[in-house]
Amino acid sequence: MALFGHRRQAPRLAPELDDVVLGRVLKGITAARGPGPQDLAIAQVERLLRATGDDWDRRCHRVGVLAQAAPALARGWRERRPRDPDALLLATWAELATDPRGALALCRVAADARPADPTPWVGALAALRLLKRPSSELSFVWHEIHARDPWHREAHLQILGYLSPEEQGSQAALRDFLDDAIAVMPWDAPTACLPLTAAVRQHHRERSSGGIQALGVSQYWSQPHTARLLDQATAHWPQPGHLRHAAAVADLGTLAYALIRAGRSGDAGPVFSAVGGLVTPWPWSYEGDPVECYTDYSGRV
Repeated sequence: MALFGHRRQAPRLAPELDDVVLGRVLKGITAARGPGPQDLAIAQVERLLRATGDDWDRRCHRVGVLAQAAPALARGWRERRPRDPDALLLATWAELATDPRGALALCRVAADARPADPTPWVGALAALRLLKRPSSELSFVWHEIHARDPWHREAHLQILGYLSPEEQGSQAALRDFLDDAIAVMPWDAPTACLPLTAAVRQHHRERSSGGIQALGVSQYWSQPHTARLLDQATAHWPQPGHLRHAAAVADLGTLAYALIRAGRSGDAGPVFSAVGGLVTPWPWSYEGDPVECYTDYSGRV
């Protein structure tokens, strides 16, 4: 995917990120009206997921984006091809937002249809999180994911959310999870974003607290551990070829956001150039409209 070396474009929300092929399919889905075009759109989605093969990282990215963009198409494809692994998987993810219990049941079927694929298990993890199930139920699912893809980005982000104080965890549980992951994480894993994502979420948590923490939040990014996170990411992430996973643009956007919040606009310039105006809702939505905030922040460099 064309992550680096492009010209800065007008900022826009881009769920496909820099996945050009996925973007074309999304446009085809948007244009589909009636049975004939709908059949064509299903065929496009089918070809896309077949071509993704066993690139589990990109498969999860594509399935998540397609499920959110076209839940009706996902259900229609499953009705026509009830045993197809890709159709089952897409339908599973499409049900997550509206019927997590139904999605959880579908996850088991999709997992049986393609046993090597961790993506149905990641869907199950998301469903259990939405249902606020106890950690004992998540442990088995986490084991299944880890056995198939030990550094699955989306799975780790789901656990990061589940263990947060706002959900089923605590600061201590979150810290233990991060410490354990970071200690053995390869430098080029898709989960490289985990420490910085956690730091940005903590920054938001402290800004929203309204207490003593909120008073000292202006110094948050100058603390040794957070400054070191920014230093390391700034030194490596924008380099061509360093980040190769499907959501690399999203992670670069998080870095650009954190650098501006830290007052390091000079460091943020090359990162914004790498992002190329491809905006994700988070973390920009914390400040207001994501595209407006991205535009404002990128204009400061």
